[in-house]
Amino acid sequence: MRSYTLIAPAKINLYLEIISDRPDGYHELAMILQSVDLADEIYLQSLDTESICVKCNHPQVPTDQSNLAYRAAALMATKFPQALAEYGGVEITINKHIPVAAGLAGGSTNAAAVLMGIDLLWNLGLTKSELEELGATLGSDVPFCIAGGTVIATGRGEKLSPLPNLDTIYIVLAKYRSLEVSTAWAYKTYRQEFGNSYLRDSENLAARAAAVHSEAIVKAILNQDPGKIAAKLHNDLERVVLPAYPQVLQLRELFASFTGVLGTMMSGSGPTVFALVESEEQAEAVKLQMRAVIPDQDLELFVTRTITQGVQVA
Repeated sequence: MRSYTLIAPAKINLYLEIISDRPDGYHELAMILQSVDLADEIYLQSLDTESICVKCNHPQVPTDQSNLAYRAAALMATKFPQALAEYGGVEITINKHIPVAAGLAGGSTNAAAVLMGIDLLWNLGLTKSELEELGATLGSDVPFCIAGGTVIATGRGEKLSPLPNLDTIYIVLAKYRSLEVSTAWAYKTYRQEFGNSYLRDSENLAARAAAVHSEAIVKAILNQDPGKIAAKLHNDLERVVLPAYPQVLQLRELFASFTGVLGTMMSGSGPTVFALVESEEQAEAVKLQMRAVIPDQDLELFVTRTITQGVQVA
């Protein structure tokens, strides 16, 4: 039996700006996405039958057709039926380390790993661009999880332009295990409350470019300046999530009050909040400070760092 193990990293948003509505019902976005070394392990093994099987060590992760990793395998089976017939189906085992429903692209990075793993299992020889194109049909974050590193993402998040890779910046992540924020709810609520500020002339490229305010943080990334990057963190979705979820707001306020924290923000639609720090020692100290203030074991805390790649073969 052929098999592969892949490492599937999480992501954080360093920047998230909502520009306008799109005809497909999504939002036109400008984001800066960053891979971190907190990662799931995905084990793929070929099967004698043409079936797809998903297993996971985390009780909250579904193993049926609603799982994005399952849908990734089903997509490959539909696109490449001859390879499915020749090599057989696949058993997917997900060893979760990324917290579930956290705004860290855990499901998307698992799907990205399945696309890359099946490409290898079936000897398809797809390019990274071809895999990203397939991934975009599954979810907006999947192409980035394949590409990894530091990128500007536009469109609904699937159009990627690489930035210089950030040198190692340490990050503390905080997420209440039992707390979930619906991404669909966050964007819908933002549209209801702030839709009157959207760019309306969406076909005017000059107007669209002028509406994006990410220049300052991009410059800080180009200069490899962690302090200025931290000062320019921005996430429009905080405007609706923080008032509705006081626990998320509390985490953000606490991180901001701790010595050594360069900057803090909610990632994606939440509920994970992250803090940027300059060293691993400072990250561990900030983690200890947060645990001392909130001893509740429902609060998960992680120390991670920026990395330069997306999904990789172990």
